[in-house]
Amino acid sequence: MTSFQTYLVGGAVRDKLLKHPYHEHDWVVVGATPEILTQKGFLLVGKDFPVFLHPETKEEYALARSERKVAKGYQGFEVCADPSITLEEDLLRRDLTINAIAEDIHGNLIDPYGGAKDIENRILRHVSDAFIEDPVRVLRLARFYARYYQYGFTIAPETKSLIKTMIQSGELEALTPERVFQELNKALGEASPQAFFNALREVGALEILFPEVEALFGVPQTAKYHPEIDSGVHTLMALEAAASITNDLPTRFSVLCHDFGKAITPQDEWPSHKLHEIRGVPLVADFCDRLKVPKEYRDIALKVTEYHLIMHQAFILRPKTILKLLKKLDALRKPQNLTRFVDACMADARGRLHFMDRKYPQREYLLAMREAIAKINLQPIIQGIEKDQIPATIERAQTKAIFNAIKDYTNI
Repeated sequence: MTSFQTYLVGGAVRDKLLKHPYHEHDWVVVGATPEILTQKGFLLVGKDFPVFLHPETKEEYALARSERKVAKGYQGFEVCADPSITLEEDLLRRDLTINAIAEDIHGNLIDPYGGAKDIENRILRHVSDAFIEDPVRVLRLARFYARYYQYGFTIAPETKSLIKTMIQSGELEALTPERVFQELNKALGEASPQAFFNALREVGALEILFPEVEALFGVPQTAKYHPEIDSGVHTLMALEAAASITNDLPTRFSVLCHDFGKAITPQDEWPSHKLHEIRGVPLVADFCDRLKVPKEYRDIALKVTEYHLIMHQAFILRPKTILKLLKKLDALRKPQNLTRFVDACMADARGRLHFMDRKYPQREYLLAMREAIAKINLQPIIQGIEKDQIPATIERAQTKAIFNAIKDYTNI
């Protein structure tokens, strides 16, 4: 039977060199055919090209392959997974040098494109000019920048130049909304999601892929409340704060969107942004529509956009207003809505120069108000009440519970 060689590739090799935590192992198989691996007990799972699961470890094994651009966009590739494809050819098709390193079964590195040196020097660099053929690679570059931001990576000047060529050719416009959101969602889950947008801005791609975010830069805010001044800087600082507060992706997404309305404040009103929360709602709705954002993300983003200013004023709100806010959030039926909302608002409050460690007691306060309502036993309250009077009776009981909870809270 034809012999073949297997090599550990991609993230496991990269992260081992970087001493970054990793959990998955991906393998490339050189000199094999689908029939050979199937006979060995591997399970074929790949649709676009031959990928197999190991019969015991269930790790992914992909046949070495080369790619040839035949049409515009990230799907316009012709794949060849012939047994004659070499390891070097397989590594050549990869996006960044740090991802184009392999390790043989003896632990020896095969690094034909200088990935290990780029890891040592903290540089994100394209493997070849074929980078220009796949617009998704721009998003992936930004995502890796966000993942490894803590290590001080920079983007190679020649890679920036290549991306500018891609932008000029209109290649980024071939990206589908679903794929853009998929990469955005992954980026939101990275340790430093704000760096994803900084990287895209650095290479000139932010205004094409996320114009709503780009539009915030250069828009001033009142220095008293926003020492960082710039609305775009504030948004990314808030996203950085959100990453330190929660791993919940819809929450992080809502923080990204919360100040979109500031981009359309008339300049004669600057640096004030009255009504920006109201102006921002249709912008966020359009943003979600364009990227085909899941309903779960859309719902909380719209709520945070519209009501985040009210949340900051929680301690001066009347019981009726608090109840109204909780109902708008559907917090009584969906406690997760409230958790996401208060976490996003805390990120907004902290996402300002010199404010990153500030306390935000409004969070626990609103959670306590919701808890007070949840404890009400409604059965004896509505017993014997006319049906049409039940909603008003319940609302009075809820308002009273909040009133009492405020008294208890202030006496603590």
